[in-house]
Amino acid sequence: MMEHRRPGYPQRDILYLIETLLPQRNDKERLVEAIKDDPDFIEAMLGDERLFDRIMKDETILLQVTPKLFFSVLLRQARKDLRQASYTIEFRSRQKIPVFDTEHVVDLLQDRDVCEYLAEMLASFTRIESYTWPVRVRKGVWFKYRFNELDVDSLIRLCQSVEEDYRFSLYKRIADVCLFLTGMFPEYVQAGSPTPESLGGKGKKDLEEYEEEGKQFYKLAAQHEGAIIMDLKQVLDKLAESFTLAEKPLKFLSEHYLHARKHQLFGI
Repeated sequence: MMEHRRPGYPQRDILYLIETLLPQRNDKERLVEAIKDDPDFIEAMLGDERLFDRIMKDETILLQVTPKLFFSVLLRQARKDLRQASYTIEFRSRQKIPVFDTEHVVDLLQDRDVCEYLAEMLASFTRIESYTWPVRVRKGVWFKYRFNELDVDSLIRLCQSVEEDYRFSLYKRIADVCLFLTGMFPEYVQAGSPTPESLGGKGKKDLEEYEEEGKQFYKLAAQHEGAIIMDLKQVLDKLAESFTLAEKPLKFLSEHYLHARKHQLFGI
C-alpha cells in the first residue's frame, strides 16, 4: 500500500507555538527545527490552554498562523471542554434534544487523524470558490459547467459527469460540505431553512438530507482507490459511520468559540 503523509505545520506556525509557550527560550529558530517533525511534542503544545487563550484574544490571528493551526487549537480545546459537559444538543423536528453522548464525541476527537482531518477541512472553507469545469457532451463538443463548491447538488451533478477515476476528490468534497454546513451552520439547514447564496444553496435540503448525503459520500470516498493512495481510508470510514457525532465538535466551536465571527472567517 502506498503511504501518503499528510502535511504538518509550516515553520511560522511552530514558531508561534514556541513564542507563546516557551517565550524564555533564546534559540527559538533552532527549536523549530528540533520539534517540527515531532508530532507528539506538537500535539502537547496544541492542547495547551495558554495557546487557546492567546489565539482567541487576537482578532488578527489568521495573519499570523495558518487556518489549520487555528482550528487545530480550537478542536483540542473543544475536546477538553466537552469532557466537562453532560450532554450535547441535537436539533430534530425543530426541537432541541439533549443527547448524552459527550464521551463518544471526545473519543472521536481523541483520534489524532480525525482531529487533523477536521482542522484541515475547516481551514479549506476559509477559501470558498466558484469554478468553471469543462464537461464533454459528445465528441468535439464541450460544456462549461459553473458551480459553487458549497452547492452540494451541483457538485453531485459534476461528479456524475466525470469518470470514476477522477471522482475521489469530489466524493470527499461533497461529504465535507455536508459536514461543514450541518456542523458549522446548522441554523441554515434545519428543516430546509432559507440558505444564503454565499452558502451555495437555496434551502431545499433539510438537516437529515445533508446528513444522509454526507454519510453516503464519505463511504464512497472511503471505498475509492484514492482513499488508499492518500492514506485517508480509515478516517473517511470513521466519518461515514459517525457523521452525526462528527457534527458535534463543529457545532461546539460555532456556538462557544466563534459566534458571529464565523461569518467573517468563512467569507459568508
